[in-house]
Amino acid sequence: MRGEQRRSEGLFSYIRLEERIAPDHPLRAILGLVNEVLAALSERLEELYSHTGRPSIAPEYLLRATLLQAFFTIRSERQLMEQIDYNLLFRWFVGLSMDDAVWDASVFSKNRDRLLEAEVAREFLSTLLSLPKVKRLLSSDHFSVDGTLIDAWASIKSFRPKDGSGEPPTDGGRNGERNFRREKRSNDTHASTTDPDAKLYRKGDGQESRLCYIGHVLMENRNGIAVAGDVTQANGTAERNAALDLIDAHRPGCGRITLGGDKAFDVEDFVQALRQRKVTPHIAIDGHLTKTGKRRKTAIDKRTLHHIGYDISQRCRKRIEEVFGWIKTTGGVAQVKVRGLPKVQAVFAFAILAYNLIRLPKLLATAP
Repeated sequence: MRGEQRRSEGLFSYIRLEERIAPDHPLRAILGLVNEVLAALSERLEELYSHTGRPSIAPEYLLRATLLQAFFTIRSERQLMEQIDYNLLFRWFVGLSMDDAVWDASVFSKNRDRLLEAEVAREFLSTLLSLPKVKRLLSSDHFSVDGTLIDAWASIKSFRPKDGSGEPPTDGGRNGERNFRREKRSNDTHASTTDPDAKLYRKGDGQESRLCYIGHVLMENRNGIAVAGDVTQANGTAERNAALDLIDAHRPGCGRITLGGDKAFDVEDFVQALRQRKVTPHIAIDGHLTKTGKRRKTAIDKRTLHHIGYDISQRCRKRIEEVFGWIKTTGGVAQVKVRGLPKVQAVFAFAILAYNLIRLPKLLATAP
């Protein structure tokens, strides 16, 4: 017999939100890790707020909601608030009940930005990796490093001379036409009026110049977990300088370690700086032909090249592209939607954190 379609709504519901979520849902394991980290950060979060004035949105809500935005590739805070309003899974993960009202998108954004500016994202990541059950998954001897371009939230038309000239014509509407042909532009003479921290940069010959930043990741080679990350302004030496900074800040102990990298790191000064830090450079050889037809001399000695660990590091280092692939597509940082280096650094750190949280439950489930 065909059932009847009923549109009447009950005034009360006697089913708990917890019962709506499947026992084997992947977010359950992730939420367990998140709550464990938030409990460890409780005192640190308490220091960020005053004890007077109106209560703000709880930082635990802000951080869980921001993770959801990265997990499900939600483009804006307005869409995130809409999803939390009617999505029971999102309400459960954030910690809201069925009857709790959802925040205004502008209020949420302002509260979240103040929280992220305090480098909470980096502290969240370091606390997660310091958990005993997570720490035993990480290698303490073998690492890889690399960088990737992140497009800034600024148009190339905003890249104008610093002396105030070069204004677009006023007769073309809000987005006036401008002919850039034969006009020489550089970061020394020009700056973006939308995001002054963004720099004009191109990755290689034959590629277009873009207003962008460079994101850097330090990965351990055992399970491919990103142990640290940073964002810097784009220039030719940013990747090598950031790699040294990440090693100095995040290397475990003072023992000798190895560092894998692509041929962009095959530079004599960088290799010597690694050796001074007791870091064995497992760097890919840059042996391209110069303009004179000679083969470029590599900075890596033959003793390192003949070691079996060098080949292993060269295979493992390519996994760092998986980190960049996830955070730029699913994580949504291929082009950041914030302006200014501090905010871009916070968004990038949170994307790395989300990537690790996606992978850790499976690794913990199969760990001996």
